[in-house]
Amino acid sequence: MAEVSFCILASGSSGNAAFLSTGNTRILIDAGLSMRELARRLALIGESIESIDAILISHEHSDHVAGLPVLARSKKVRARIFLTRLTAPAIDWGGGQPRLETFQAGACFTVGDVEVTSFSIPHDALDPVAFCLEAGGARIGIVTDLGYIPASIKFHLRHTDLLMLESNHDLDMLKVGPYPWSIKQRVMSRVGHLSNLGMSEFLMQDLDPSTHRLVLGHLSEQNNHPEIVRMIAGQSLEERGLRTQLSIAAQHTPSEVFRF
Repeated sequence: MAEVSFCILASGSSGNAAFLSTGNTRILIDAGLSMRELARRLALIGESIESIDAILISHEHSDHVAGLPVLARSKKVRARIFLTRLTAPAIDWGGGQPRLETFQAGACFTVGDVEVTSFSIPHDALDPVAFCLEAGGARIGIVTDLGYIPASIKFHLRHTDLLMLESNHDLDMLKVGPYPWSIKQRVMSRVGHLSNLGMSEFLMQDLDPSTHRLVLGHLSEQNNHPEIVRMIAGQSLEERGLRTQLSIAAQHTPSEVFRF
């Protein structure tokens, strides 16, 4: 059975991308960095952009698709692009829409030897989704850009070996921070971003005890701090008596490569 590896190439308001490899199949999840930067970060973990088989897109916001039009036009990249039928027309492809693999939010499909489950999330995009990826006996959940966690999402996040979850902002920092009030309202809304408090409540009440690794990401550089997130999450896990390993994803450097 091929080893499954997973790395978060970037996570934050300036660009998001993650990478999964089974040895046989290589998948990029979101493309919020330039093609050149994606290639550079993939090279840091011994991978190449030319070897990617598929690109999964969660929604059309620029921090998730900034590099996608160039990737789609590049003759070096042979990856199939998967995104929802409503998301596809919302992206500026820079002249001529490429061939896409569109799906309905909630659909399950297979890419190589990876089973992909998509599910809708509450965010202020046209048709935003999150993903669970299963391969080689490992199950990885990638869930960011959501204002809150409804029961439907909690269902999908059971039995994950690794869960990447948003912990975007500290409410107190956001309230006194530099954003205009209209943006603060958006971020705090039920279709905005998950706060440290929302993350903590999920860990306290709903995190599956079988989750081996928790990675918290999409931290705001203006309204949060990694050590605040680490402290809050650590306390929540400790109160539940969970031994889940905790990591914080960064904006400017890839995470470690998690292997299963």
